[in-house]
Formats: sequence, structure tokens, C-alpha cells
Amino acid sequence: MKRQGTLIRWEKDRGFGFIRSPDIPADVFVHLRDFADRGAAPQVGMKLSFEEIHVGGKGPRAMAVRAASATQQAERRRASEAPRRKTDPSNGRAREAAQTSSSLPVALLLAIYVALLGYGVWTARLPPIALGVLLVISLLTFFVYGFDKGAAEAGRWRTAESTLHMLSLAGGWPGAWFAQRVFRHKIRKPEFMAVYWTTVLGHFAVVGAWVGKLLPASLLGA
Repeated sequence: MKRQGTLIRWEKDRGFGFIRSPDIPADVFVHLRDFADRGAAPQVGMKLSFEEIHVGGKGPRAMAVRAASATQQAERRRASEAPRRKTDPSNGRAREAAQTSSSLPVALLLAIYVALLGYGVWTARLPPIALGVLLVISLLTFFVYGFDKGAAEAGRWRTAESTLHMLSLAGGWPGAWFAQRVFRHKIRKPEFMAVYWTTVLGHFAVVGAWVGKLLPASLLGA
């Protein structure tokens, strides 16, 4: 829930403090990483806006913390831009075109992947059950991304990025790609996405080498 308050205590060396709000009976814990704007150092007496959450039965905690003046400026900017976005149909068309163009390479990649798996089953290099296993891994990856997104918003325990990458490498990369778009999760982190596409290429290389008989069947006990 959106709240307003004043920073009454700040431990600079430890990176946390407390906000007092007239709408909340207890002081609200806030950590440095919960500030949306890292440009200004927190100072006692600052007027802040924040989202109030509760984690694990503990006291209230602040998330998405902003200086009240910065919040007001952002709201005025959004209000001034809203009419322009509504009256300019090119914005919607440009956004749709960008989404379509970014989806085309992945659609082609998925088609190649399906063809590669189909060829592997047809040549008996892959057992049919492998298709079901890969589908399950992809669905599992999709839901793990969704869980991690919810945990990030609620301040709960997060899934390690290495786990997400291992799932992609194991064959869950299609589910990961869809989850990134559906949940709007991780796609704004260039370092993460670079590793993600490396796992996609790595998975393709292993499957292609196996289906193409570049790897001996004894490696998988066949």
C-alpha cells in the first residue's frame, strides 16, 4: 500500500533506517537497496513515499522508496505525457512493431529447435520420452521465473540466477523466454540476458552434436 512518511533514523554505515508515517502505528524499516532513486543520500527528516509490505511476521518494511518531491515530479511528468501518448497512435504501433520484430528471431529459433528434436526422434538418436522431459523442464522454468518475480516484489527469498541459468541450459530456455516477457522479469539486466543466451547456444550445441552423431552414444549410456 502506498504511504507517506518521514525518515527519522538512518544508520549510514549499516545502510538502513526507519520511517515514521501517520498511517502506520509502528516505525517502518527501510534498507538502502529499497530506495528507487540512488542519486540522493538518505537524510534524517526527508519526506518519503513508499510501498508498505510485511515479511515473515516481522514489522512493516518499505519498498520502492522515493523522496516525496521526486515522486510528485514523476507524477506530474506522467500526467503531462499521458495525453500525448493517447493522441499519438504511432506510439502503440511502434511498440507493437518492436515486440513483433523481437519475437520473429525467437520464433525461427523455436522452429529450428522443434525440427532438430523431431529429427532426433525420427533417427532414434533421441527417445520420444525426451520430448516430454524437455516440455516439463520448460514449464518448470516458466513457473520458477514467476515465483522469483513474485518474491522480488514481496521481498521474499529469491531464486539464485545460477539456478535459472541451469534450467535454461537443461532445456528450459523456451519457458524462460516466455516467462521473461509475461512477468517482465530479468529482461532489463544485460549481464543476465547475456548469460541466458549463452545457455541457449550451449543447449543447442549439445543437442545438435548428439543428434548429428558428433557425440558417441556411450556418453548417455545408449
